[in-house]
Amino acid sequence: MKNKKVEANLSMVVSKTFSGLNMNALKYLLPVWVSPLSGVTLRCVFAAVAFWIIGMFVKPETSTRKEKIYLFLLGALGIYGFMFLYLVGLSKTTPVSSSIFTSLQPIWVFVIAVVFFKEKISVLKVAGISLGLGGAILCILAQKSDDLASDALTGNVLCLLSSIAYAIYLVASNRILKSVGMFTVLKYTFAGAAFSSILVSAITGFHAPVFSGPVHWFPLSVLLFVLIFPTVVSYLLVPIGLKYLKTTVVAIYGYLILMVATIVSLLVGQDRFSWAQTIAIGMICISVYLVEVAETKEKPLSNSDKPGSLPPHGS
Repeated sequence: MKNKKVEANLSMVVSKTFSGLNMNALKYLLPVWVSPLSGVTLRCVFAAVAFWIIGMFVKPETSTRKEKIYLFLLGALGIYGFMFLYLVGLSKTTPVSSSIFTSLQPIWVFVIAVVFFKEKISVLKVAGISLGLGGAILCILAQKSDDLASDALTGNVLCLLSSIAYAIYLVASNRILKSVGMFTVLKYTFAGAAFSSILVSAITGFHAPVFSGPVHWFPLSVLLFVLIFPTVVSYLLVPIGLKYLKTTVVAIYGYLILMVATIVSLLVGQDRFSWAQTIAIGMICISVYLVEVAETKEKPLSNSDKPGSLPPHGS
């Protein structure tokens, strides 16, 4: 079991590091080399094809037709909606700001659990949620548009909405995840997301100068990184962490996304140091920690039964 926990921790470190780098890579690509909507199409279609191919070499998983349709619709609405809002938002703001809102996903999961599942409210949870919302509002109001963020307000609001959309997807998929295998979930949700993305691209058009001649080696390499590592490998590694680590530990690993995106952004010039962003990051980190601690202390239900037990891993 000790070796399994080491493997699980390494899996989470690698997964979250890729997710953090994903924000910087996408910021480089959007919108000069790939338009946001075309970027969504590339990620969803690539992931769907990859998961279906990988699924051919793993042990068959049982699922009903109804479950497959449900998963397909979850992907078509949830995953596509999340990526749509996220990539359009990121194209208008900075990677640090977008990662701040991604870190809020556990907060939205708990808010949804309280509103729709009547989950118990405690002082710690109220404090955590309030602090997280305060950090988000500070980030939205303090950041101004400049050469690094063409429309910071719109971008931040869209990234905020994307984190809420992914939280809704997590809650909606919680119950079915107990009875359906991991690869079934990945295959059918990303098939649904790919369907939506192709449909939208057929209407709006596909715009990706990265594929136009002459060959642009560096942008192509960055795009391949995005498609292979954050889009496919990260999603494959997260279940390992979920299996052997406590939910609180997995959720705290989500801070790596924020740390990696912040450090790389400052190093490569995709963002500038800001006290407002620094304070917002601190507020959100503390808020998620408070909510997770409150959840761990209460434990009225097992982790698998709680809508709030799902950690963030979307990016």
